[in-house]
Amino acid sequence: MRAAEGLEAARVAEVLVERPGGSPGRRGSGYRVGDRSVLTAAHVVAGPVTSLRVRFDADLPGEWSADVRVVLLAEAVDLALLEITTEPPERCPAVESPRYGAVPESDVVLTVSAMGFPRFKLRDDRMRLLDDGAPSQYRDSCHVSGTVSALSNRREGTLELAVLAPREDPEPERSPWEGMSGAVVWSGGALVGVISAHHRSDGLGRLAAHRVEHWYGALSSAELERLHVDAGLPLPGGLASAAGAEGPAAPPSLAHLPSDLPLRELMPLVDALTRVPSLKDPGSLALLLASIDGEIAANRPRDHRLRMDIYGIVHTCLRYRGTLDQLLETVRLLEGPSAEVAAVDREAAQLAKRYC
Repeated sequence: MRAAEGLEAARVAEVLVERPGGSPGRRGSGYRVGDRSVLTAAHVVAGPVTSLRVRFDADLPGEWSADVRVVLLAEAVDLALLEITTEPPERCPAVESPRYGAVPESDVVLTVSAMGFPRFKLRDDRMRLLDDGAPSQYRDSCHVSGTVSALSNRREGTLELAVLAPREDPEPERSPWEGMSGAVVWSGGALVGVISAHHRSDGLGRLAAHRVEHWYGALSSAELERLHVDAGLPLPGGLASAAGAEGPAAPPSLAHLPSDLPLRELMPLVDALTRVPSLKDPGSLALLLASIDGEIAANRPRDHRLRMDIYGIVHTCLRYRGTLDQLLETVRLLEGPSAEVAAVDREAAQLAKRYC
C-alpha cells in the first residue's frame, strides 16, 4: 500500500485522558496513522490513567470515538503509539500510513503545518447547558501553518516551529498551547515530527517538535519494527528527506546588528516595512507585536505617523538581541510571499552584509 500524502482532517485525533485519585485529566492531540494506530506525544498518556480515548470529527457528521491502549511509549523522543481497542465504525474507510520525511541539518527553511486542539481554542457552547445553566465548553481545532528553520534547537534535537501566536494569553501561569502536544508536523506532504512542547521563554509564536529522523537512534529495534508494521515508518536506512528540503536558504540573521545603528542605515528597511499591508493596520500591527518578545511592545515609543512608529519598533528591537529576526519572521508568516515582503528581505540582506 502506497503512503498517504499530507494532513487529512478526519484523521486528526483528540486524545482524552482520565487519571485516578481525582487528578485533573489531560487533553492532547494525535493522528491516525493506521486502521487501529494513533501517534501522539508520550507525556500526554504517561503515568497512571483510568481511561484513554480518542475522538475524531467532534460534533461533525462523521464523529466517532474509541478506547485505546498504549503499545509504545518512548519518553526520550516524547513519542507514543496508541492502539484502538474498539471496532471503528463501518463508515470509516481503511487508511494508508503517512509518508515520513527527514529534515536535514542544513541552512534551509521549510514550510510546515499541524492540526490539534490547544487550550486557547476553548469555546463556550451555549446550545448545551450544564445543570446550573452555565454553557458547556469544547475545544475547537487549530490548523497552524508556519516555518521551521532547520538549525534551531540543535542541542535539544527538536524542530522549532515559528507560527502565529495566540492573540492573547489570559492565563499566564498556563500555556495557551496546552493540548497541542501530539499533533504531527507536515512538510511537503511528509510527516516530519510530533509536537512535544511550548517553551515559554521562546514566546507565544514558537513550538517544539521531536524529529522523525531522531526516532531511529532512540528506539529499540523492536520498537522500530512496531512502528514499521503499525504506522508505516520506514525501516532504518529507508527514510527520505522531506520534499522541499532543498528549498531557499534561511534569511540572514540580524541578531548581531549594533544597538546604536545610525538612522540613515535603518531607514531603507523601515521604508520597506511601511509598505507591508498588515503593518498599516493597527490591529494587525498589535497581533504582530504580540507574537514577539513582550519587551518590544512595552518599551517602544509610539507615534501616530506610520513611518516613525515602525522606526520606533525597529530601533527598540535592536536593544533586545534576536527580536528583529522575530519581527521579520512574523511579517513573513502574516503576509506570505509578496513583493512587499521580498523588498523587506532585500533590505535586511543588505544590512546583514554590512554589519553581520
